[in-house]
Amino acid sequence: MNGILIVNKSKGYTSHDIVAKVKKITVEKVGHTGTLDPLATGVLPLLIGKGTLCSKYLMNHNKTYNVVLQLGIKKSTGDEEGEIIQKESVDEKRLEEKEVKNVLESFLGEQEQIPPIYSAIKVNGKKLYEYARKGQAVEVKPRKITIYDIKLLKIDKESCEIQFEVSCSKGTYIRSLCEDIAKEMGTVGYMKELQRTKVGTFTIEQSVLVEDLNEENVEEHIITVEKLFKDLEDIELNEKKLQLFLNGVKLSFDLEDGIYKIYNNQQFIGIGVVKDKLLKRDIVIN
Repeated sequence: MNGILIVNKSKGYTSHDIVAKVKKITVEKVGHTGTLDPLATGVLPLLIGKGTLCSKYLMNHNKTYNVVLQLGIKKSTGDEEGEIIQKESVDEKRLEEKEVKNVLESFLGEQEQIPPIYSAIKVNGKKLYEYARKGQAVEVKPRKITIYDIKLLKIDKESCEIQFEVSCSKGTYIRSLCEDIAKEMGTVGYMKELQRTKVGTFTIEQSVLVEDLNEENVEEHIITVEKLFKDLEDIELNEKKLQLFLNGVKLSFDLEDGIYKIYNNQQFIGIGVVKDKLLKRDIVIN
């Protein structure tokens, strides 16, 4: 089994838990392209078998989230898990649809974001949450992110909650985004719920709950490496060139620089890269 499995992660599981469960079912090497916090749900692409070799093509994908922001309360971790550390009133006028939309849209585009202290980013060899748990102060440097789209979905004035959808670049922390949005609305807030609905081209509609997977059905849910790269152009190699390709020899091809699907007798072999008219082996599946 080689390819990509799109799991719909349930609340309470860590990404490591999901990897371990799928590894047990498939008896293959399994990796993921980006973690989800235990309280978050949604799209978690897993790399199965030789699909793990494709990670470099999948790590920088943009992501889309469905978010519930709780206003008026600030928590230590920026999410439901933390302790309440601050409460502030919420001006009801700021919860009018036009007001909320204006605030959300002000976050569109490239900007700098300070990651939450409870995160796995390393500073001087230690993860930020290790400093946080010990109450140690540490300088957290801002990072460049991009918000491509942000849409208001729902306003609950009674509970002071806002639900929105956001499409953003890799490395965006939604907990920090929620706190920044709350600040722009003149109060505090935290990320109450988070569902990742899209990673690159992988959507929640393609996903499967790990609870529904077993040894008999898992293969039917795996996206093959060939299908993953379905939009690439093909290169057909004869037996002689195939052996050279598999041995790592660069082959001359009058083609534009880029990534290509490699075939022999119409059988998918893997992925090759053309640079300066030379084809080089990259990923071999068969």
